[in-house]
Amino acid sequence: MPFSRRLVSKCSLPLTLASRHPAGRNTGLLVAGLSALLLSAAPVEANAPCGGDFKAFLDGVKAEAVADGVPAPVAEKALAQARLDKQVISRDRGQGVFRQTFLEFSDRSVSSARLKHGANNMAKFARVFERAEKDYGVPAPVITAFWGLETDFGAVQGDFNTFNALATLAHDCRRPQLFRPQLIAALHMIAHGDLDPATTTGAWAGEIGQVQMLPEDIIRYGVDGDGDGHVTLKTSSADAILTAANFIRALGWRKGEPWLMEVAVPAEMPWAETGLGREKTVDGWARLGVTARSGALPAATLPASLILPQGRKGPAFLVFPNFSIYLRWNQSFVYTTSAAYFATRLAGAPKLTPGAPETGLSVDEMKALQKKLAALGHDVGKVDGILGSGTRQAVQAEQSRLGLPADGWPTAALLGRL
Repeated sequence: MPFSRRLVSKCSLPLTLASRHPAGRNTGLLVAGLSALLLSAAPVEANAPCGGDFKAFLDGVKAEAVADGVPAPVAEKALAQARLDKQVISRDRGQGVFRQTFLEFSDRSVSSARLKHGANNMAKFARVFERAEKDYGVPAPVITAFWGLETDFGAVQGDFNTFNALATLAHDCRRPQLFRPQLIAALHMIAHGDLDPATTTGAWAGEIGQVQMLPEDIIRYGVDGDGDGHVTLKTSSADAILTAANFIRALGWRKGEPWLMEVAVPAEMPWAETGLGREKTVDGWARLGVTARSGALPAATLPASLILPQGRKGPAFLVFPNFSIYLRWNQSFVYTTSAAYFATRLAGAPKLTPGAPETGLSVDEMKALQKKLAALGHDVGKVDGILGSGTRQAVQAEQSRLGLPADGWPTAALLGRL
């Protein structure tokens, strides 16, 4: 994506989208324990220096930052203030897991109050959103949905000292290759006047501002929306909106195309052909009896997948190429689908039809199912009681083998048959 404005002209930090949300963390009051978005390994040395004496570690960071263009007095003053934060390590080690169903999470997150607040913000910042769509091709409801889910429109941005959090995670030897570049990027931001090491706060994993972004992302995608010469995502909604738009376009957003649409499905259809990654054209799904719940289906030739978050008896959606951007923002299927649904509501879609999904499995039952699936040769990843993509695919495969409707939704009947 074209870079709107570099905060530091000499900054040549290697950056991939792996820096986006490096850990499941509480973004606002909603997204506790979401999975990390690690799209690729950070393009830095695998054995980044870490651990040991904290002062010696910071001396190494200073040398690297100065070599990368940070003025030595800036690096020295900022790093002299850095402190290890034990609470950050505690959060990193004790991340929760995300086990809510789609209907549970979407009902909570896409509330009437949040919809009203989102609509008010789209009206309040209409000119900024017009610029976002003109310059980056991303419509207001898409940006607003992320803004709302990440920080409740800036109300809950986190109260951890950002510089200390990044220094702590860079010093810790669990993922130094991810966080050391973020710490150096933060020093570039300090040099430019966009971060105060003493007062800037955010999420425990170092994300900053109303759309929760890490320093490298801010440096590459930051847009000065209010014209003050700085990108301040904490206090400037205009900066946050345009930076988010710039970032979303970088993820591959296709201008003028839909992202998700609620649909009705027939009582019987080839369920094994549903799920992410199994595409047909919109016309192909229509021939199988899939219809729009509201309005008309989009262009007949547009590729789409049919997703059933809670099986064939629950809500159903067609998702289009732009849906992949949501998955690149956050890998949690429930969060992703809720964010995309939220955006459709902000764009005028009616409330979804929940249907009557079959009762799902408890955590212990899900773990038992995962063990059985693994024993049958399926790769379900960690046995954690979470219905992730690997478990969904394995469930669908076993449903097909056993002659059950292969909708990817695990039930007690499937567990019993296995």
